[in-house]
Amino acid sequence: MEERIVTIRQTAVGRIGISAKDGALVGLSFLQGEALCEDGASVEPLLDEAFSQLTAWLEGRLTTFSLPLAPTGTPFMHRVWTALLDIPYGSTSSYRDIAVAVGSPGGARAVGMACGRNPLPIFIPCHRVTGSGGRPGGYLGGIDLKYSLVELERSTARAMTSILYSYD
Repeated sequence: MEERIVTIRQTAVGRIGISAKDGALVGLSFLQGEALCEDGASVEPLLDEAFSQLTAWLEGRLTTFSLPLAPTGTPFMHRVWTALLDIPYGSTSSYRDIAVAVGSPGGARAVGMACGRNPLPIFIPCHRVTGSGGRPGGYLGGIDLKYSLVELERSTARAMTSILYSYD
């Protein structure tokens, strides 16, 4: 069993640490206030690729990640995280909608807890999940970051749509 490898870099949304183990990503952490910042190449090519894709996503050049993910959690959490991957880029879904999608119609709170324990935010897009009436709910990186990520996706999606229709 390989040891967990972590790389920390400065990104457009602050310092982020991404970790990998056994050839898959296992964690992404928002490191506000942390002093450590490593900007060089990683000893793990997968982490370099993860940061490359994350940068492209933050710049609106990528809408879907193609990285091996191996989050640790309960079977229910895994069902929730899988459902989050089905929320289209630039869209949002409610905790209740996700609960229904995973076969637990009364489990909106449990979905919220699974989102809060998502070890790979952004890669597993829990920022796309809102409370009832469109209220934002919580986010590991803070509510302002959640708003920013949702708006980044929406503005990129709108720009892509206008480019597609300009060719008609």
